[in-house]
Amino acid sequence: MLSAEVGEHMLERHAPAKEARSTYVLYLLVPAIFLTVTLLGGLRISSPDNSFVFLRPALICLIFAVLLVVLFVRGRLIEFSDWFSNDLTTLTNITNAFVLLTLFSACTQVFSSLLPESGLPFWIIGFCFFWTLWNDLFLDFDAGRLLKSVFGLFGLAFVLKYLVLQNLTAPSNSNWLTAIIENPGKETLTWLLDLPRYSASTGYIQFFTLILFLSGLFILPRSTRK
Repeated sequence: MLSAEVGEHMLERHAPAKEARSTYVLYLLVPAIFLTVTLLGGLRISSPDNSFVFLRPALICLIFAVLLVVLFVRGRLIEFSDWFSNDLTTLTNITNAFVLLTLFSACTQVFSSLLPESGLPFWIIGFCFFWTLWNDLFLDFDAGRLLKSVFGLFGLAFVLKYLVLQNLTAPSNSNWLTAIIENPGKETLTWLLDLPRYSASTGYIQFFTLILFLSGLFILPRSTRK
């Protein structure tokens, strides 16, 4: 009897600390992760001068982000009724809306990061994104399967853009005749596919951005109710 009372007392004592940690994770750590992804997702390092280039996302990225957030709700990665409810205070509802807004902006920039910037690859990979997301809307997902699907989709897109297409891009050279002589195949593919020339460090930055985004999804709580 005494041990049971001691256990209940310890649980009551640790409950406020656990609730505080959950609050910090939801309202500080998660938005910080998604805002960092939003910033880095539009960053590119140009070649050969290694200057910073910030790109705005294409309109199609906003559509993809909407579809992905809807998938998160359908897959119960986000319990919408637990994020927005009349039972919650107005401040809590507004704060929850801010967290989801940072999630939406991060989704937009991740798609912008993984889509080629122009040319035929942009339309091919963009169509693959749309086809996959649209079909997933009509499938039954749980949170675990949905996360695995997102991880696989984004991982494949990263490999295609930064390992395959990036290696097809010829290095920038002020003397176009020399560039054609030294890298005729790459110069031809760069011209035909309209591939931009970025430094290899761009791939490292976007790899970190993608890992950060997936980590944010992993720690994003399904419900905000304590």
